[in-house]
Amino acid sequence: MKRFKYIIITTVSAILLSSFTAYRGDFFEIAKQIEIFTALYKELNMNYVDEVNPAELMDTAIVKMLEDLDPYTNFYNEQDVVNSRIKRSASYTKLGLNLRNVNDEIIITDIQKDLAADQSGLKLGDKIVKIDGLTLEDFKDNLDNILSGTPNTSVNLEVMRNNKRESITLKRSFGKETAVPFYGMADDKTGYIVLSQFTRTASRDVGKAVLELKGQGAEQLILDLRGNPGGLLTEAVNVSNIFVPKDQLIVYTKSQIEKFNNTYVTKKEPLDTDIPLTVLINDNSASASEIVSGSLQDLDRAVIIGARSFGKGLVQRPKPLKYGTQVKITISRYFLPSGRGIQALTYKDGKSIRKSVEESKAFQTKNGRTVYDGGGINPDISIDAEQISDFTKQLDKDLLFLKFANQFYYDNPNLEVSTFQLDDKIFQSFVKFVKNEDYNLSTETDKALEKLIETAALENFDDKFIKNLKGLENNLAKEKDVFFDIYKTEISSILTDQIIKHYAYNEGIYEHDLKNADVIKEALTIFEDTSLYKKTLNLN
Repeated sequence: MKRFKYIIITTVSAILLSSFTAYRGDFFEIAKQIEIFTALYKELNMNYVDEVNPAELMDTAIVKMLEDLDPYTNFYNEQDVVNSRIKRSASYTKLGLNLRNVNDEIIITDIQKDLAADQSGLKLGDKIVKIDGLTLEDFKDNLDNILSGTPNTSVNLEVMRNNKRESITLKRSFGKETAVPFYGMADDKTGYIVLSQFTRTASRDVGKAVLELKGQGAEQLILDLRGNPGGLLTEAVNVSNIFVPKDQLIVYTKSQIEKFNNTYVTKKEPLDTDIPLTVLINDNSASASEIVSGSLQDLDRAVIIGARSFGKGLVQRPKPLKYGTQVKITISRYFLPSGRGIQALTYKDGKSIRKSVEESKAFQTKNGRTVYDGGGINPDISIDAEQISDFTKQLDKDLLFLKFANQFYYDNPNLEVSTFQLDDKIFQSFVKFVKNEDYNLSTETDKALEKLIETAALENFDDKFIKNLKGLENNLAKEKDVFFDIYKTEISSILTDQIIKHYAYNEGIYEHDLKNADVIKEALTIFEDTSLYKKTLNLN
């Protein structure tokens, strides 16, 4: 049996080798490394003290190998591929809710107004404890497949809501999706459009919003791409095309492989190339969002406001492998009209490293402004409230904002959302809430210090020295309390959004932002000052 396994892997190696040599010139090194790997696997298989699982061993080897490249080049075994196909099938309907598994609790983190989950009576912050009478212990990593199903069928849920158990029947039904969840007038002459994702209807939805807002008197536009993770490249080009002429270069890709080098230009007549335009971004604006904001910046077509974008400038393509497996490979990089790249991080030894300012190269926009590569899209005007620290991101990731807002909602059922402002009393209540949760934020400094203490103990350092190191742990914990004051502006902004969302869905956040958000106030200010708008874009 072991000999049979060895013959199989040797044969597979030979096949892989023959395919490699068709594309790469380093034949000897490839052959050498595959031979070493084959010999190693043979010795493990024949001599290891315990029986090994070939599939698990290979999965581990492949995943570890790809970790040294970038986080977007990934291997999918046969089961991964099957699960992916299931999630894409039409029978898995859009229910209008998002779920998160945090500390073994399944919590609803988003409810879309008037879709199936909302109509059934589910609420933001509900904790799902049972599905059709079954506990979730065995299904935490596969919730999409459990909740989804054939249209017009139902699933029975038990949820914990405000410390009470509720029974909900969720009827599965298709929801009408739009890439533009909100648009409206920020003032009597300024249109505001939120583009949440680059789906197949993104440019159509944005175009429709532009025409309707102009019909309502809009003479200038704000396009909000904050939190937009990206999507279809073609739709990024088409959205840009709404504001720039036909045959204009928007983005191109570069690769070691010639066939992956492509240019993407606008193909349609634009809706409006003259209307004053601002684009809002933050560090959750990625990929297609960066193509739109970056190209409009390079072409001096819009003033970019907010915070530096995420910086995802790598292109992936899925490739089928043997036995139903797949690999998604990074094949090229995105570059904007000025020639600058978007990708913010490089990858070394499996770790991400952000380019330093010294490593960035300068490029020129259409009107001669200086922009830089390698760091996402840097806004023309930065807004403090949009600069989100790692501390605040972790609070958000661990659902501290949502949990506090959930408690606040049930304690204040009659809140007037339209006039709500987060005051210092509420902010301090949040700080107290986090501390009462016995929340311990683990920073990179915490991890490094913990490793140092562990290593010092193993190397038999003096007890007094180790005690001093542990004293640093206590000082570090106290130091993190100061973060609430340092990052008060950004924390208050996210906390405000979460509270409003509990009362008025995402639409309530957009309405509140129109009146209160610093980033929108800045956009309106620059529109009011025509000379500043022109100066920012270096317009003659």
